Amino acid sequence: MTESPTINWLTIPDLTEQLGLKVSQVRRLIEEGALLARKIDGVWHVPDVFIVDDAPLRELKGTVIVLGDAGFSSEESMNWLLHNEPSLGVSPVEALRAGRKAEVRRVAQALGF
Repeated sequence: MTESPTINWLTIPDLTEQLGLKVSQVRRLIEEGALLARKIDGVWHVPDVFIVDDAPLRELKGTVIVLGDAGFSSEESMNWLLHNEPSLGVSPVEALRAGRKAEVRRVAQALGF
């Protein structure tokens, strides 16, 4: 699997500036699953594709819950969301951004079986 070449990683300070939130508010979004983050060189990073119109992608949190119900960890969920999914023809996050939430969640649910 390869990551989408268009992914840029945002740090928590980047997110506080872009979203207009405090550090604690950004951390809460991560804790609540509204955003997924990965530590890179000891610093938390969030893919920029998880942000739309200066807010977390609305469909992300529910999709993360579905993936968790399917047995995925946060790291596994992020990997699945960022990589091409053959049944969708694009990465799941690209499909979510294109308004294909129901289709993405059906595929995610099937992963648990």
